[in-house]
Amino acid sequence: MTNEELKNNISRLLPTVTFDETSEFLLAQISSSELLPLMQSLRNEKELDFDYLFCETCVDWKTHLIMSYHLLSRTHKHCVVIKAKIDDIAAPQIESVFSIWKTAELNEDEIFDLFGVKFLNHPNLRRLFLEENWPGFPLRKNYVDENMIK
Repeated sequence: MTNEELKNNISRLLPTVTFDETSEFLLAQISSSELLPLMQSLRNEKELDFDYLFCETCVDWKTHLIMSYHLLSRTHKHCVVIKAKIDDIAAPQIESVFSIWKTAELNEDEIFDLFGVKFLNHPNLRRLFLEENWPGFPLRKNYVDENMIK
């Protein structure tokens, strides 16, 4: 499926989506509240069949966070990146996609540990690298550590 066909199909599912084609992948930008229904459709619709979540990460833009989901259809051989904006930087949260792609479990644990994003309906959200009482989230722009090299 071409990028134009992908854009048409995704726009049919979510008319508010915007696209960016300036990178290697087709990027679809949505709000965090639109994430779960869109992701379920991307996975379940036969002509899309995004059956593999091969990367899930977060980016801190100081004023907001962006969750980034790289999806692949192994059947149709097309890719898309879904970017969901989280506006509440003080208490960031978003729905987990674990119920759709099991590969999300450890990715979401890592993002929770290092960025502080709470994944709603995650089966067992926990820190992976840091102690439970670790203060702050090391990959956030506002993180301060007196031992950091400047």
